[in-house]
Amino acid sequence: MNDAGPPGLDRILEPLKANMPEAGDFGFEAIKRLGNPMPMLVENSGPKPLQLWLEPFGQDYWLEPGETVYVTSYGTWNDRPFETVHEPDCLTVWATSFFATVSDRDGNEFPPGRRDPA
Repeated sequence: MNDAGPPGLDRILEPLKANMPEAGDFGFEAIKRLGNPMPMLVENSGPKPLQLWLEPFGQDYWLEPGETVYVTSYGTWNDRPFETVHEPDCLTVWATSFFATVSDRDGNEFPPGRRDPA
């Protein structure tokens, strides 16, 4: 019997094991303290709201037309800091380090969830 789990599982979990002791928690400031920031600019250039889904923890953000944010991966990762999937009205970003933030252009935390347009 092989207890190693599915092939490649260690490769996926390795960044989590490396980053978790240093993070302490999943808060915005704690994640930033992991260092090694790798930002990716995301802009909604479409005519209607775009859902930005941040994995692996399933956080959702909504970008209004013309709105721009930075998704930043912190800590260590294997191969690349992000994997992305674009579907109609939704962009899914997987932070392969397991630790990422979403911020506005000034570096302030961008609020998750659908925001009241008023």
